[in-house]
Amino acid sequence: MKLNFALFAALLLTSNFAAAQPRADAPTLLISQPAISQNHLAFVYSGDIWLADRNGNNPTRLTTHPADELAPAFSPDGTMIAFSARYDGNTDVYVMPISGGQPKRLTWHPGVDRVSGWSQDGKRVLFASSREIANGRSNQLYEVGVDGGFEKKIMEAQAFEGRWSPDGKRIAYRPYRTAQDGNAGWRLHRGGSTPPIWIIDPATNAWEKVPAANASDTNPLWLGNEVIFISDRDNVAANLFAYNTQTKAVRQLTRETIWDVRSAAATGDAIVYEVGGRLKELTLNANTSRDVPITIITQSPQARPQYKDAAASTTSAFLSSTGKRVVLTARGDVFTIPIKDGSVRNLTQSSGVRERDGMWSPDGKRVAYISDAGRKHTLVLRDQVGLDAGKSYALGANAAYFNLLAWSPDGKTIIYGDTELNIYAISLDNGTSRLIDNRGLRRAANSVSFSPDSRWLAYTVFGANFFGHIRLHDFTSGKSMTVTDGLSQADNAVFGGSDYLYFTASINSAPYAAGLDMSSQERPIRAGIYAIVLAADGKSPMAPRTADEEDKPAPKTDTAAPTTPDDKETKATPAKPPKPVRIDFDGIQNRIVALPVAERNYSNLQIAADGALFYLDNRQPGASNEPPEAELSGNGELNRFSFEDRKPKALKPNVQSFSLSGDGKKMLLRYNLGKLEIADANEKLDAKTIETSQVGMVVNPREEWQQIFDEAWWMQKAFFYDANLHGLNWDAIYKRYQPLLAQVQRREDLNTVLRDMIAELQVGHNNVGGGDVHRERQATVGLLGADFVVENNRYRIKTIYAGDRWNPFMRAPLAAAGGREGDFIFAINGVNLTADTNLYALLDNTVNKQVTVSVGS
Repeated sequence: MKLNFALFAALLLTSNFAAAQPRADAPTLLISQPAISQNHLAFVYSGDIWLADRNGNNPTRLTTHPADELAPAFSPDGTMIAFSARYDGNTDVYVMPISGGQPKRLTWHPGVDRVSGWSQDGKRVLFASSREIANGRSNQLYEVGVDGGFEKKIMEAQAFEGRWSPDGKRIAYRPYRTAQDGNAGWRLHRGGSTPPIWIIDPATNAWEKVPAANASDTNPLWLGNEVIFISDRDNVAANLFAYNTQTKAVRQLTRETIWDVRSAAATGDAIVYEVGGRLKELTLNANTSRDVPITIITQSPQARPQYKDAAASTTSAFLSSTGKRVVLTARGDVFTIPIKDGSVRNLTQSSGVRERDGMWSPDGKRVAYISDAGRKHTLVLRDQVGLDAGKSYALGANAAYFNLLAWSPDGKTIIYGDTELNIYAISLDNGTSRLIDNRGLRRAANSVSFSPDSRWLAYTVFGANFFGHIRLHDFTSGKSMTVTDGLSQADNAVFGGSDYLYFTASINSAPYAAGLDMSSQERPIRAGIYAIVLAADGKSPMAPRTADEEDKPAPKTDTAAPTTPDDKETKATPAKPPKPVRIDFDGIQNRIVALPVAERNYSNLQIAADGALFYLDNRQPGASNEPPEAELSGNGELNRFSFEDRKPKALKPNVQSFSLSGDGKKMLLRYNLGKLEIADANEKLDAKTIETSQVGMVVNPREEWQQIFDEAWWMQKAFFYDANLHGLNWDAIYKRYQPLLAQVQRREDLNTVLRDMIAELQVGHNNVGGGDVHRERQATVGLLGADFVVENNRYRIKTIYAGDRWNPFMRAPLAAAGGREGDFIFAINGVNLTADTNLYALLDNTVNKQVTVSVGS
């Protein structure tokens, strides 16, 4: 069994541990991707290309752009460096002299072009690109002249990376990517993505395979008749190996046991390689190796304390009891922001601690949240103005990972959960917690709901068949009862006043819930919305209406009475005690009533003050084929079901989530990228944007990075499917990787450290990404929907792709314009096009724009 657990470290921001600081006199770590020439080393540090002497002295930064530069390679004469850079939102090939200067761009295609090396005469740069194949796990090899122009494909064979032999006739290459090439480490992976190294003569297609094992072989290099490569075939760590193309023998060159060899380069009889963030040099003939210490003292723009916007990093948002303010958890701090009058308040202001799950008390006077100070979770209650020190409540053992779920309407109890799927209730009077239940065998969204009188709690548990069951816990007796039969996927329970419990249920969710393979994604869930009549003598909300003279209109569903507004300056109004909720369990399943709505993928059921039911209708795979831009918005459509006319009404699309104020009169709408709106909770829904531009704070990035490191380590310990962590000493792993933190200069570096640390668990799909990484504008190089060859110094159309006539989002520009295979392109937008000009350079900034293409035979 392997854990499909995605660690989104972008949300882990802040700790009270001392922030790691680099020592000025210590050798620099996190140096990667070395290149070597007769006199120099080149390498990547903090996303830039650096040059140093062969012994590591006199390091000089060659590039300074905030975007990543990567994969440096020296020209054969050592005077130039080719590299890839992620400028302008795209990864392209650049070249520059070792003396520095402005890099020259050689490729423009919107795909990823990664440098592999050079031709033996130094006139062309070899690079890998997936531009002509629809296989994200591989590339093909191309060459482009140092003066620019047409990019020539070396061969049709797929090659993720490769390098020419010394005679320029053969290529040693890796046919496809390894699992480690992504955002998950997959250390010592054994499975389908364990590529070999192949050697091919593109002129004759003669090829041979380097003897392989069930291991990952990467980074092929040539030294004379030997191919040097990195392999983890010894099942200890990734090391350097050599394959002799004459004797066909493989020998191991290095024997690293703690850190993996990550990348390497070679010249003469020397190999320089990266291991543990350091560089080493191996002299092949002498069979000796030495450290190459490099000390870099440089500025780090990302590491300086600075003001950060936090609204786009919002993780939760809830209205106060009467909807005057919003409590916002964003970037590890808890804020309250006004709807109209007042100012933004940062209640926590902690650069080194992460606070989350902020929620209002029912009377609007206090805010609760979880703090991870001291690498343990604590419940904290603060005055909503934020001027008091707050009161802390212990939640359990240090290793446990908790989250807040709900606050009882009477303000006396908070419900929270842990990583073991337990649900607890903590009394705010004495700070004692007690176990309510365990949610069973499946991790899913925690949906809980209090009854208006605070006596009952509705929640979902999962059985052996993966179906959710609705249970009700009685705080008076301490007992829980199941109210659904377990033959459907029941969830999203919410009390509708004192008379009803609403929930969703589906009888076709098994393929999706089990997640056996990708085919389950094409099986949309169909769920209905149901109501349980709680009392045996209660009236169904769907009971027939006779319209007789003596009939009285059905009373509106009663909800909890309005409580104190959130601001102290507003005078409180006396609260009317809620009506006691009576639940008769005998025959309760026979009192389940379906609402007349279509069966769809519903969630987030909530009852407004007027008794109407609001909910989300969620878009899902297999139910529709949406345009690509739809992925950037929320996928829920807000609906309202009126019990007056008994009809649903769609109110607003592209909603991420919503919540109601404590009195049920106001609604908070959340969208992607932190956008918030507020509206009256009625069928008109006149929503207005909430200003969030002032939601931000001054942060110390090194304190944040320490907290992120701590919590990422902690989350693995808390959530990993194997409590024994595959037998790994996880505390020792912390101590080994902690020193690297002092060398982190930017968020991208931190993500690399986290990825490598988590990879020690040797499990896949455990990803790291996001955070304050540098982002360029999206690449806008247009494509014509064709492949080209060069003949007679002109681009000739080799293949025209017709798109998919039955897919409205698969466009074919040249085919639609009447282009013909075999024609030549003479000009684009009136600019003469020859092989000396890169075709894609003339298509820059043309996405979704009309382009004039001059073609002919």
